[in-house]
Amino acid sequence: MVINPERLVCALIGMDKATSDEALMSRYRDGDASSFEILYERYKGPLYRYFLRQSGISALAEELFQDVWLKVIQSRKRYEVRAKFTTYLYHLAHNRLIDHYRRQATGLPLSYDDDPDDPQIERVAIAEIHQPENELYRRRQVQQLLKLLDGLPEAQREAFLLREEAGLSLLEIAEITGVTAETAKSRLRYALVKLRQGLAKDVT
Repeated sequence: MVINPERLVCALIGMDKATSDEALMSRYRDGDASSFEILYERYKGPLYRYFLRQSGISALAEELFQDVWLKVIQSRKRYEVRAKFTTYLYHLAHNRLIDHYRRQATGLPLSYDDDPDDPQIERVAIAEIHQPENELYRRRQVQQLLKLLDGLPEAQREAFLLREEAGLSLLEIAEITGVTAETAKSRLRYALVKLRQGLAKDVT
């Protein structure tokens, strides 16, 4: 019988759709290389986009992306389930990003200092943005959103990406970035207000 390797990989991935990330990483730690392949397929897109949105440079994003997966491989023997795999993975990603910033001449961006909670932010009106059934309009909104994301302070952009791209909770974002839950909430709130204001201006 001739085995189709592509079909076999698809079957393995399909078979493990219901398997948790933590179980897959534990299997990988114990020597099951196919479990790593499944995890990589699950998270390669979101993780790469996290680095791309934070750095704005595809070559740098690729370098940071590969470094994190290499760290996952190198530390697999020490892996223990202490949190969700996504928390573990993005904690590694955040630390690698911070290392990159610190090696730059400008150092760590100021936005990574604890954000003072501005009471004015709560009084900013957030307009509801209606989405007409217009594909061209939606594409324009996506382009505008990406431009607005680039304009956010690094820490606020990271909080938004971890929430919207990685699907992490505020507590998980706080744990990953090493800040209090209130600071993580403040960063995310600032990001959302600025993005919504920018999109609202675009439609007026």
